[in-house]
Amino acid sequence: MKSLLRKTSIVLIGILFIVAGINHFINPKFYTNITPPYLPAHLTLVFVSGVFEVLGGLGVLSRQLRRAAGWGLIALLIAVSPVHFHMLANSDDYANVPYWVLVARLLFQVPLIAWTWWATLAKV
Repeated sequence: MKSLLRKTSIVLIGILFIVAGINHFINPKFYTNITPPYLPAHLTLVFVSGVFEVLGGLGVLSRQLRRAAGWGLIALLIAVSPVHFHMLANSDDYANVPYWVLVARLLFQVPLIAWTWWATLAKV
């Protein structure tokens, strides 16, 4: 059962990050609008993070690359966390997003990191 759950998690994580990464190219304006103003080259950051999300998602689907991809995705999730903190701290600038969604997005990072770790890195 644990094996099936882990295999399912690997596929879901792969799909999640591939789709999220592709969305950076389909809807870059959304991502540039939420990039904190203190970061440079918003569009470049959006595209680079999109590339790494797609590569990480593909990587977790490969047994040989899974461990490296897992570490990479965890690093990426940590690296983009300032976006969530910025949006929450400046919620008035994002009035079209309900406050609870801003809180949930930030809090969701922790279980997403844990899930990625469990599926790709944990020895179980």
